[in-house]
Amino acid sequence: MEQTLKQYDAAFLKCREIFFKKTTDYGTAWRILRPKSLTDQIFIKAQRIRTIEETGENKVGEDVGDEFVGIVNYCIMALVQLELPASEGMELGAERATDLYDQKATLARDLMIKKNTDYGEAWRDMRVSSLTDLILMKILRIRQIEDNKGKTLISEGIDANYLDMMNYALFALIRLAE
Repeated sequence: MEQTLKQYDAAFLKCREIFFKKTTDYGTAWRILRPKSLTDQIFIKAQRIRTIEETGENKVGEDVGDEFVGIVNYCIMALVQLELPASEGMELGAERATDLYDQKATLARDLMIKKNTDYGEAWRDMRVSSLTDLILMKILRIRQIEDNKGKTLISEGIDANYLDMMNYALFALIRLAE
């Protein structure tokens, strides 16, 4: 588990650095997006990864790892949007946005530790393409929950699915780096 935590933290740090730099460049323009739109942005990234995995072609030339970073960061944005009222305003400032980022990252890390212990690091034996498929499945689940106005009978909520997708994307980043 110690190695996993080091790799996980390093992957998250890469995501955080990109988030911070983009927040410095663009501000928090993403605050205009509704959670449903962020779900669709995650879908676009995951679908691109899957297409590249299936065809072996990457015509845009951007690294697949960058798409997993995007998934992590969009998941955090979505979690913030679910929690933060519109009355908070669109522009949060880089420090406030990064503090919120860190809060959500801590939630994901804590969840990863619990699940990783229970599942015995099964993700290490999985293909990256399976992690991609799990992300796509979670997106479809979120869309269904969104269509049901956030109501579930027995299932986890939207936030839990975003946290799982973050962890799958981070696992993929670790696997790609190995």
